[in-house]
Amino acid sequence: MSKKYKILSLILLITSAFSVYQNVIGDNSLKSKIIVITIDGSINPASAEYINSGIKKAKEQNAECLIIKLNTPGGLLKSTRVIVSNILNSDVPIVVYVAPSGSQAASAGVFVTLAAHIAIMSPGTNIGAAHPVTLQGERDSIMNEKATNDAAAFIRTISEKRARNIQWAEDAVRKSLSITETEALKLKVIDTIAANVYEIQTIIDGKEIDVNGNIKKLNTKSSEIIDLEMNFQQKILDLLSDPNIAYILMMIGIYGIMFELYNPGAIFPGVIGVISLILAFYSLHTLPINYAGLALIIFAIILFILEIKIISHGILTIGGVISLVLGSLMLIDTESTLEVIEISWQVILIAVVLTTAFFIFAISYGIKAQLKKPATGIEGLIGETGEALEDLNPEGQVRVHGELWNAISIEGFISRGSKIKVEEILNLKLKVRKLEN
Repeated sequence: MSKKYKILSLILLITSAFSVYQNVIGDNSLKSKIIVITIDGSINPASAEYINSGIKKAKEQNAECLIIKLNTPGGLLKSTRVIVSNILNSDVPIVVYVAPSGSQAASAGVFVTLAAHIAIMSPGTNIGAAHPVTLQGERDSIMNEKATNDAAAFIRTISEKRARNIQWAEDAVRKSLSITETEALKLKVIDTIAANVYEIQTIIDGKEIDVNGNIKKLNTKSSEIIDLEMNFQQKILDLLSDPNIAYILMMIGIYGIMFELYNPGAIFPGVIGVISLILAFYSLHTLPINYAGLALIIFAIILFILEIKIISHGILTIGGVISLVLGSLMLIDTESTLEVIEISWQVILIAVVLTTAFFIFAISYGIKAQLKKPATGIEGLIGETGEALEDLNPEGQVRVHGELWNAISIEGFISRGSKIKVEEILNLKLKVRKLEN
């Protein structure tokens, strides 16, 4: 064998060995991936942005699929429509996995689960509509019926596209039906049950998925699982999308600015108030706000402030409390009773109690200050004692608080050196009487 042939054979052997190393040992850059994101809480604008970024990341990574681990009591239908639209138009297969055990896909979560290419539930979970009674009370029956009909049509469209149980889906909206994972599998609401993501990885391997008219065969058995968390901006948006946080920030903002106006130069309350109000307005921008409720809250604060300035014997305070409670209950105005988003009774109660207690304290302190005898100025001399520096018959000079004053006796003659008491002041002249021993 020639030397040249030996060198060529050696090169081929090294190339083959490197190829085997890439295929067997594995090159992470070539290895297929599964992106996993977790929604644990209400469906809101932050959730919609998180899922959208997850779909984009999965597409950039050429992932086999995107798994959405879901545990939600529901949320905003507007955000739900955005999420469903992104899932239905995704170029990457979407798996919605209701997990872990004890989790739920309620209300808006039903729409998201049914929209998935593959719907899976963990043992010990449930799916169904919540249909809560909101703090604002029952909505107008006609408007509520319109919203329910719209939601029912929306969920029928999703179920039909994904070949799921259309009748159950509509009943979940109209009748608030809720079922377990085994019932959901039997009724063809979901595709399968799995204990964890690794089991899903095996179950869906080789499954053919229709992705926007193109059939894609999943190859997930040896895929690398990558957890994608919310970024900082999405976490902040998720926090601010909580109506309780928005309400608390708004109240802190109002109090901060009010304290700054009453104590100019304090600075700290004003800075905190402005920052809190800006964050509150940003938060309220992401939520369905009833401006009548917002107006009632502002009116309540005005009434409390007026109570400090005007003695109304508590009438303005009572009006402020009623206005604050009603405004707080009306602040969040959801489009449908299917939407699970409201301000907690506990938060409202604490805010009302603290506000009322503060203003009652301020009012009582103000009344005491008004009833208290003046300690400075001319009025502060009334009731004070002094000494006659000369005979008062009836006029003369007296010393009060170490100061010389012209005085007039209101009880006849007062001899020099006698103790006197100031009863009245008229044109800078003290009216006094003799103080008996």
